[in-house]
Amino acid sequence: MFFDPMYFLFLAPGILLALWAQARIHSAYHHASRIRAASGYTGAQTAAALLHTAGVTGVHIETVPGQMTDHYSPSEKTLRLSPEVYQGQSLAALGIAAHEAGHAIQDAQRYSPLVIRNLMVPLAMFGSNAAWILLILGFSLQLAGLIYLGIAVFGLTVLFQLVNLPVEFDASRRARQMLLAGGLVTQEEDEEVARVLNAAAMTYVAATLTAVLTLLYFLFRAGAFNRR
Repeated sequence: MFFDPMYFLFLAPGILLALWAQARIHSAYHHASRIRAASGYTGAQTAAALLHTAGVTGVHIETVPGQMTDHYSPSEKTLRLSPEVYQGQSLAALGIAAHEAGHAIQDAQRYSPLVIRNLMVPLAMFGSNAAWILLILGFSLQLAGLIYLGIAVFGLTVLFQLVNLPVEFDASRRARQMLLAGGLVTQEEDEEVARVLNAAAMTYVAATLTAVLTLLYFLFRAGAFNRR
């Protein structure tokens, strides 16, 4: 399974989609980051306002180093925003902050896909690490049982990615609705925010497709598609 051209053939659609998605998110973010929101809100103020409107309390908002490192931690009830988003007043900052606030609201409302995703995090982390060890040993030693065990374990990572998709899309949907309803962006500004959020969503689609294609590659190498 080392330096196998079939690996790249299987993953080509996922790799191409990932490259396109990355280019799209950087382009959309760069453009939207230069447009100041008419409301004058910063990303941190936006997140706080949306959480207040939704009646969500107990969520701490803080900065995190880096760019595009924004995330919500359900276990810590903490919404972390990169400096450009936390302090920024651009449409990109408001869109990303609203998206992360959407995750905090999902958590407060016990949104089912998010609950399932959170429960799967330890399994997905275990699967992504253990699967490669099992597969390398299985293919090296030609042990079919070990190979299929590795494939099954890797399947946990694929399942996590599939569950994660509706979570991310729902957070973006909530973000746009809340920004408009709260008067934080205008109808015209919403189009720019949508470009950023839709581009970000495509990176998750690319990651999911890559995981599924990787699983199919492993099944192919294990001979699961061979005609008997």
